[in-house]
Amino acid sequence: MRYAQGGGLTDAGRAAREWVRLQAVDRFEAGQGNREIAAALRVSERSVERWRRRWRERGEAGVLSKGSPGRPRLSEAQIARLERELERGPLAHGWADQRWTLARIKTLIGRLFHVSYTVEGAWRLLKRHGWSWQQPARRAIERDDRAVEVWRKETWPLVKAPRRSATPGWSSRTKPGSR
Repeated sequence: MRYAQGGGLTDAGRAAREWVRLQAVDRFEAGQGNREIAAALRVSERSVERWRRRWRERGEAGVLSKGSPGRPRLSEAQIARLERELERGPLAHGWADQRWTLARIKTLIGRLFHVSYTVEGAWRLLKRHGWSWQQPARRAIERDDRAVEVWRKETWPLVKAPRRSATPGWSSRTKPGSR
């Protein structure tokens, strides 16, 4: 089953779905037909057929929830170690500068734990554990705020694309008066 925006069910949602399947099992045991069960539980007949097949093969355990599909790949000890390694900085791990990128974190996880993450998966792992993108603790010494303000007022308006005129456009490739 697919869910909007790539999301899945929460634990409460999973429990609610499991309760519906267990209601179907009670109706299987009572001898009701698939169409009747589907109408009563407001689900598709195909789902009821699938649940009935699992119920015949494995009993009630066949329709129970298998838990969250997104089990963590790293243990709490591994996550604690990852945090320590991230605090050491990229230079300690062989990169030329002090920037942690998602690609570098993905590579570090692979090197340390022999577990493959995607860049997006690394971002989700960081976000799940309360980490966020880096922001410099202080401004660069070379920064000249007056020069930045002059550039913003004088140069930027010249570089910025002009706004389109407020006149109505024409969808034809030819000009209106050219015929």
